[in-house]
Amino acid sequence: MSSRTDLAVECLDFATEIMPKGVEKTVETKNGMNVIRVKITDAQSAEVIGKPIGEYITIDTSDFKEATDGFNNEVETVADILSSIIRKDERGVLVVGLGNQGITPDALGPKTISYIFATRHIGSELQKQIGLTGLTPVAAIATGVLGQTGIETCEIVASIVKGINPSCVIVIDALASKSVDRLATTIQISNAGIAPGSGVQNRRKELNENTLGIPVISVGVPMVVDMTTIAYDMLGEGLSDKISEKGKTMMVTPREIDLAIEHASKMVGFAINKALQPDLSLEDLFALVG
Repeated sequence: MSSRTDLAVECLDFATEIMPKGVEKTVETKNGMNVIRVKITDAQSAEVIGKPIGEYITIDTSDFKEATDGFNNEVETVADILSSIIRKDERGVLVVGLGNQGITPDALGPKTISYIFATRHIGSELQKQIGLTGLTPVAAIATGVLGQTGIETCEIVASIVKGINPSCVIVIDALASKSVDRLATTIQISNAGIAPGSGVQNRRKELNENTLGIPVISVGVPMVVDMTTIAYDMLGEGLSDKISEKGKTMMVTPREIDLAIEHASKMVGFAINKALQPDLSLEDLFALVG
């Protein structure tokens, strides 16, 4: 059975029972949250795992389909991890939301952008006047999808990068998982960039350091799982093979997907804000962004 997943930790489990020499995996607990780090260091291992060379950090969160009291803790934890891998300087950071806001399971990227504290337009004099000196310049955009714009996302982002020259790009996208249990309960952060649509067999041109010329950090939450995986888990290999051709192309999402997207986008948005503006408290960021 093939596996449709964007999560490196699942690719590792699916590809082999023996850890390849060029792959390192560590597990830790951070602020009560399970954090799995997978580092792929060579091309051969990358081919075996099916993910590019780089580091992939998987964080187990509370269920985004429900409001919880752990929001601030999750924001601080994800922000701390992001801070350790984001390269930022006076040129600032570009935050990009991928996906189609009109399709709820794919709306994580554009929805997250609505929570990003954009600061690139706030000059130093204005910062002094409003008492917010030392802000990291941040630009934010939701790119839409090829079917809406007629332009490849990579082309849009590359043009913006050329125009504003940021120090790095942070890309947010909804992901696919091969596990129902990981839907809306996991965040993956990676320094290897992202290939939009790869988990749902609609792979577009990659957004990474090779295509954009600067570091690219991806942040994603799995929101869909394919029907074949569900059938395999429930029925076993023999019976799952009987699924119809139409069923094999179906992707399944939680019934509460609207709540999951709302809660996940807010948490990811404020975690990015906190990582980029560490001198501001969460209370300050809530007041500034809403």
